[in-house]
Amino acid sequence: MAIAAVSLSPLGVGLSVSEYVAAALRVLEDQDRVRWQLDSMFTTLEGEPEDLFAVIRAMQEAVFAAGAQRVGTVIKIDDRRDRSAVRMEDKVASVRAKI
Repeated sequence: MAIAAVSLSPLGVGLSVSEYVAAALRVLEDQDRVRWQLDSMFTTLEGEPEDLFAVIRAMQEAVFAAGAQRVGTVIKIDDRRDRSAVRMEDKVASVRAKI
């Protein structure tokens, strides 16, 4: 299982991009293989690497379908093999326990 942070940025569409973010999030709402969590800068995804890549590509296509002509995508992946099933909330809880 891997955790990924993804940010899709449509370029040349004006100052507000919320309608494009919403189009990408509808892809996540319509699937059940990847867990996800929205925050103010990135969307965090959790699942098998092949599922993450597939859903990210579908999110990009949704932004293009919403009218963007160019999309910049940032992806950061934590694919941990030394422990099984480290979840998004486990990582956050570990840091919170230390503060």
